[in-house]
Amino acid sequence: MLSESSAAVVAATLPAVQAHGEAITGRFYQRMFDAHPELLNIFNRGNQATGQQKAALAAAVVAYAEHLTGGGDVPWGPVLDRIAHKHASLGITAAQYTIVGRHLLAAVGEVLGDAVTAEVAAAWDEVYWLLACELIAREARLYTLAGVAEDGAVWRDWRVTARTREAADVVSFTLVPADGGPVPAFTPGQYVSVAVDLDGGRGQQIRQYSLSGRPGAPDWRITVKRVRGAAGAPDGMVSTFLHERVAAGDTLRLSPPFGEVSAVGDGGPLLLVSAGIGLTPAMSALEHLAVTEPEREVVLVHADRAASAHARREELPRLQERLPNLSVRLWYEDAADGELAGLKAEVATGLVDPDRIPLSPGVRVHLCGPVPFMSLVRSGLRRRGVPADRIAYEVFGPGMLRG
Repeated sequence: MLSESSAAVVAATLPAVQAHGEAITGRFYQRMFDAHPELLNIFNRGNQATGQQKAALAAAVVAYAEHLTGGGDVPWGPVLDRIAHKHASLGITAAQYTIVGRHLLAAVGEVLGDAVTAEVAAAWDEVYWLLACELIAREARLYTLAGVAEDGAVWRDWRVTARTREAADVVSFTLVPADGGPVPAFTPGQYVSVAVDLDGGRGQQIRQYSLSGRPGAPDWRITVKRVRGAAGAPDGMVSTFLHERVAAGDTLRLSPPFGEVSAVGDGGPLLLVSAGIGLTPAMSALEHLAVTEPEREVVLVHADRAASAHARREELPRLQERLPNLSVRLWYEDAADGELAGLKAEVATGLVDPDRIPLSPGVRVHLCGPVPFMSLVRSGLRRRGVPADRIAYEVFGPGMLRG
């Protein structure tokens, strides 16, 4: 709980912080990276370049302050869990929160100037450390559950045993522990971080990829879409490296599995909705259910630009044979050649229409894809009566769903 005196100060200064939020977070990142360039190895440089990271941080700080002062409608438990899982996958340590706090509060002072009195600085410092302590506690528990010996020591070498081209700009990598040790269990919907050392002395970069294979298999599988820059955004550093430089026999550094979202839920009818490379947790879920609950009622809805862009599409007939109650609905912007021998599916042209997605009573939903796509589908399903707490989704990057 925020102290009564600090709550009054934060409420009074919140409009000014909100109005200058992106200026504050932009200055924060500049200060922190100047003082600690090694932290560039953790933060996503693509999101830094586009400004997404500073915008997301500003929105999160303001929303949390609103929450502490009794305003806002963000359910903070799930948000904090999501952030903690992401941080744990990056190997964030408790000590790094001190660095962040020092530079964030200094940035507030630099941007707002004389308006930041000692009283104002103390109140916002309290906001920051309430948030930091919540996250540190959650992350410590995640490290313990993952068997991580000390905070941040998440990296393990994995050997690539196979590289499979799935579609244009999509490749799967099959991996086993380089030390010959056990393959950790995971839940469909969880992800791992992959750390690579970029060429030309550009340092380390880390990205998260959903595990796209079957839990309990003797190996892991990740399916990676190459990110090509558009509208001024840069090409994906890590996806480009993986596509151009990594082959069978190479070694990658991976974290344990993290992610609070399950793609299979807890029984009953299941609806899996994906777009583009968002299919990866759905494929893991189907592989898992084919072994553990083959009679379960499942609807798979997938959207893509075209059948040729639909990665791992050829695996669906095999999964449908093993899951007799699996119904497949496909939306392709270009539906030419949308039919596939052996696959029983309804194929439509254009974008997904949430009103045409079949719903069973008590259905659990898992969404994965671009944020605008998930927002559209989620809004449509909510309008049709699906409770919000029965719609799970995963967001990679600094965005999150609203409403």
